[in-house]
Amino acid sequence: MVERLVANEKVVGSSPIARSKKIIMDDLSKKKCVPCEGGIPSFNLGEIHKYLKKVDGWDVKKNEDENFYLLKEFKFENFVNAQDFVTKVGAIAETEGHHPDIWFGWGYAKIKIFTHAINGLAESDFILAAKIDKIN
Repeated sequence: MVERLVANEKVVGSSPIARSKKIIMDDLSKKKCVPCEGGIPSFNLGEIHKYLKKVDGWDVKKNEDENFYLLKEFKFENFVNAQDFVTKVGAIAETEGHHPDIWFGWGYAKIKIFTHAINGLAESDFILAAKIDKIN
């Protein structure tokens, strides 16, 4: 269904698959993070891989307790650009009520996302990742 809708659009320089992924990412980035207070299971690997297809370039990692999280490193030309990006991420996080771990320095920013209340990943983590991907 998505492929058919996308195929009717005129987008120069991208394949139908790339266009459909962009639409999927756009849909996820338009959703709102839902606060999690625990009591639900974190995503299993099947759910993680399903949602991982909807975000761009995020890695899934395990911590020492075997819990999954999202991680992505962003590169910049200098410290000021990295700081500006981190400020924008902070604004999104505050609006969404979902706060990632952030490291940054000269020319880079690294973002780690997971849902603390369930020690793992849920849909809101991927929503936040999609929103961060739309910065700039």
